[in-house]
Amino acid sequence: MRAQALSHRDEILKDLLRPSILDQPDFATALGFLLSRKLGGDLIRKAAILGLVRDFQRARPRAVDAAAADLRALRERDPAATDHVTPFLFFKGFQAIQSYRVAHWLWQENRRPLAHYIQSRASELFAVDIHPAARLGQRILFGHGTGIVVGETAVIEDDVALLQNVTLGGTGREAGDRHPKVRRGALIGTGAKVLGNIEIGEGARVGAGSIVLRPVAPFTTVAGNPARPVGDRHEGLPSLTMDQSLPSADYII
Repeated sequence: MRAQALSHRDEILKDLLRPSILDQPDFATALGFLLSRKLGGDLIRKAAILGLVRDFQRARPRAVDAAAADLRALRERDPAATDHVTPFLFFKGFQAIQSYRVAHWLWQENRRPLAHYIQSRASELFAVDIHPAARLGQRILFGHGTGIVVGETAVIEDDVALLQNVTLGGTGREAGDRHPKVRRGALIGTGAKVLGNIEIGEGARVGAGSIVLRPVAPFTTVAGNPARPVGDRHEGLPSLTMDQSLPSADYII
């Protein structure tokens, strides 16, 4: 209904909304159409990407449910998402995560060069770089998306929120399992760098611009460079409220 109303309001938008949403029979096919138009190009045709996404959705039907859950989470938690149509069509973070899901499936199917193509193409388009081997849950929110980097052995559990320019990276000194594990409901603020095989506990909050080199306990807020705990342990999941305020300002960055 929202897409129909928007197409009536602005004639120019009809050329976008009709093939992307209004002419599609369901969410899965609309998502496939969207990803094929985004990820296809001169080297790999849009039709080939569309077929690939359809194969993925048939092989992993729960991924469609995860995409829908991501979209609902955006609508509920991001004040910029005033409807479901806007984040579906225009939010880079949402589209980058859905592209990652295809690449992750390809990685698991040992079609790794093609997985890297999807990763590279998505990085070019969305300025979000998620390694295909990383493990992501659902209802994940990438605020703005730009500059987010997720390393090969990183884990992002359900209901996590990452804001722009967050890095889940390695320290550059080790191989193997070398990236952060972000547990359910954690919130990582703008520009934070979380480095190494460390755990960001359930419901933890990382302040903007922090450099995190050590594990963060559940329901704890850390901030600074290097990051350290500030204030008392809190209750609830900060990613659901998107409350980025720090409990105390008497720390030195």
